[in-house]
Amino acid sequence: MSSGCSTCPSSKGGEKQASAQHELQNELISSTLARIKHKIFVMSGKGGVGKSSVTVNLAAALADQGHKVGILDVDIHGPSVPTLLGLKGNLDIDRGSLVMPKQYNENLCAVSMESLLKDPDQAVLWRGPMKTSAIRQFVSDVQWGDLDFLVVDSPPGTGDEPMTVLKTIPDALCLVVTTPQEVSLSDVRKSINFLQYANANILGVVENMSGLVCPHCHKSIDLFKKGGGEDLANKYGLDFLGAIPLDPATVVAGDRGTPVVLLEEESFAKDAFLKLSETVAKAVESSLEAAATNHG
Repeated sequence: MSSGCSTCPSSKGGEKQASAQHELQNELISSTLARIKHKIFVMSGKGGVGKSSVTVNLAAALADQGHKVGILDVDIHGPSVPTLLGLKGNLDIDRGSLVMPKQYNENLCAVSMESLLKDPDQAVLWRGPMKTSAIRQFVSDVQWGDLDFLVVDSPPGTGDEPMTVLKTIPDALCLVVTTPQEVSLSDVRKSINFLQYANANILGVVENMSGLVCPHCHKSIDLFKKGGGEDLANKYGLDFLGAIPLDPATVVAGDRGTPVVLLEEESFAKDAFLKLSETVAKAVESSLEAAATNHG
């Protein structure tokens, strides 16, 4: 068996080539991100809080307001964005090497790991370096074009995917999703600590599954408590962006592959998501103005 060392010319040549490729990819990432006005990174401390549902409905509402919006699903092991949007089939290649996002409508497109798999039920058995490489390629090798918003859906926790997103998109504004009960809030506190440690820009907190509104009497039932997300935001000096109630319409819409905000029928969740999109759009603009003032 042959052995090599760091002083071998072939070893140095390989490192130099890898470094050059990395720098080229950095340039492609920078040029891609320069054409995207706002980047919103949706994350949570734990699974099961409806983060992907918040991502998809926020993006769809912004697109419905006339904005050009892309969704980047970096949940490598459990992508759900294509299902929530009813997108099927693999991604197409354009101009030799660039990947085209899946179009939902004129203003909304998405890229997800699921759209790269031959079988959507296939498990992805990847470790850190491969996930990092894939996320970077989702930015550098995708023809995103000119966007008003890129909304990034992350897996729960503070592992490889969130760290890679923050490093690849350093100006991303982070939106933290929680449910009202303590088991979720305790994990969200870890996420906020992670974001603060990474010097990330935190846009604010969203409380999902915030009460169940009775469809008959319209009174709210505090199924998982209520108000925990707002209390958490106040404790950390963060903006509370809104509360989304539990609503059967959201489940029906998700199974149908249509965001609840785009259903013709009125619902409590639809109203809450539309209000959230307006709040987020204003918060993002305020953040952009603040950044411009600080760098002026």
